[in-house]
Amino acid sequence: MPVVASRPVARLSGQSVRVIYLLGLTAVVVVPFVALLFALHQLWNRGVGWTEVLLLVGMYVPISLGVTAGFHRMLTHKSFVAHPIVKFVLLVLGSMAIEGNCIGWAADHLLHHQLSDKKGDPHSPTDGLWHAHLGWLFDGKQADPASYCPALRKDPVITFVDRTYYFWVALSLAIPFAIAGWQGLVWGGLVRIFFVHHVTWSVNSVCHTWGTRPYATDDRSHNNWFVGMLAMGEGYHNSHHRWPRAAIHGMDRWQLDVSGWLIQLLEKVHLATDVCRISLETRLRGREGGRAGVRA
Repeated sequence: MPVVASRPVARLSGQSVRVIYLLGLTAVVVVPFVALLFALHQLWNRGVGWTEVLLLVGMYVPISLGVTAGFHRMLTHKSFVAHPIVKFVLLVLGSMAIEGNCIGWAADHLLHHQLSDKKGDPHSPTDGLWHAHLGWLFDGKQADPASYCPALRKDPVITFVDRTYYFWVALSLAIPFAIAGWQGLVWGGLVRIFFVHHVTWSVNSVCHTWGTRPYATDDRSHNNWFVGMLAMGEGYHNSHHRWPRAAIHGMDRWQLDVSGWLIQLLEKVHLATDVCRISLETRLRGREGGRAGVRA
């Protein structure tokens, strides 16, 4: 899944863009980690109350859903069509994750699917687990939205959220600060950023390395239940790579897929349509292919 920093400003020189990008990226990676160490120190000394914990969870869950149901399934793969207000809210929440502007995110992810675990894949464990998890961000190699998702640039809701990306980033920090001051900023802002990022990156690294492979795919995608639990259902990555347009990734009843549940709820209240589902018959055929000897 795609990058943390937004697209560099084209009017700057190439070297200046590179320096700004790396400085911003380093800050976004390092500062939440330092905040996590501070938060753990507080926790050890029992200096944390329910307000901080609720802020962490209350920010983590909707913002994660903005990435998974919004950026990933709705925007990138067109797994369902959302009501314009729902689309706006999901894209705003996804932007608050600080994983980059929504159009650039979609372009990078489509490039990953096109070249999954092959040369040119922006984040594959074939280049090392660390590269797949985090190192690839510092390469600065980004897919061109004009080539990978030109239609997104014609949608007024999408382009508005994309252009106002930094406002939503600031708002994601201002909300917990307004509720609980500096403690709120640490727990609902920075610590939340740390967990959202590393869970997202685990889909790239862990889910292309460990887990089960029930379906035949020409890559190293795995279903990992633990990542699935933390990433709102995104950990069922082998299922996703077998059927990228599927709105439901947790295709078996015992698989926790909060993003899929949200999409089905939106469908029931007529706020989502054209939900892409994979029939049981198709899934069973896919499982037979998976047992036939798929590269792990």
